[in-house]
Amino acid sequence: MFNLGGKVVLVTGGNAGIGLGMARGIARAGGDVVIWGRRADKNHEAVESLSEFGGRVFAQQVDISDEDQVVAGVAQAVQEMGRVDGVIANAGMMRNDRSFLDMSTQQWHSLLAVNQHGSYLTVREGARHMKDRYDAGDPGGSLLFVASLSALTGSPGMQHYNASKGAMVAMSRGIAVEAGRYGIRCNVVCPGHTVSETVNLPAEHPVVERVRRYNPMGRMGTPADFEGIAVYFMSQWSSFHTGDVVIVEGGWMANAGKSDITELPEWP
Repeated sequence: MFNLGGKVVLVTGGNAGIGLGMARGIARAGGDVVIWGRRADKNHEAVESLSEFGGRVFAQQVDISDEDQVVAGVAQAVQEMGRVDGVIANAGMMRNDRSFLDMSTQQWHSLLAVNQHGSYLTVREGARHMKDRYDAGDPGGSLLFVASLSALTGSPGMQHYNASKGAMVAMSRGIAVEAGRYGIRCNVVCPGHTVSETVNLPAEHPVVERVRRYNPMGRMGTPADFEGIAVYFMSQWSSFHTGDVVIVEGGWMANAGKSDITELPEWP
């Protein structure tokens, strides 16, 4: 049902964490994958693991905060793979800078340069290629921002992170309105608390314990939890789904009152 054979998807930050999980889902579904990451060794590891599924995998060292690298990167990906059908803007950085009052201008701009501006550049270049394909009689494409619950909630000392992820939500809606006429859709996924090799928290960490107590699913997310949503949005089964924000966080937001799930009664 979700066969991505013949489709090429570019995933930024696709060599680790949620990005690698999404890339793995796409490769598992038969799609070809372009991986962007700044570390050559991690890119190589990702290529080796994803190639096991039989599709083409192409890795590039791209710093998404550099416009020239992004423009050249998309052009090279199209030349190498022949086309790009989907772009997942996942690369980003997370940082806690103590307090909004202590946050420096440099701290603010350095984070937004990657999370907000880098994602904008990546999606813009992907959309330009998709528009060119539309003009050639080959319409369609899928753009996906990977934001965070921080786009919807507050985080002390992380207002720059909140702003960058919130910008993705607003930006995607504007893109969806313009791009629909070309068969291009644009959406956002907001992951919840997730552990991976990039966010490796011990079992006794306060965040892990809090999630264990208050998340209805009783656990942290993993990269594997995002394989399916990536495949859905990159497939034709989402062809009428655009301008939306999908939250994947095990029910954390649903438990607004923060009921302690370890104290809830068992179902008879």
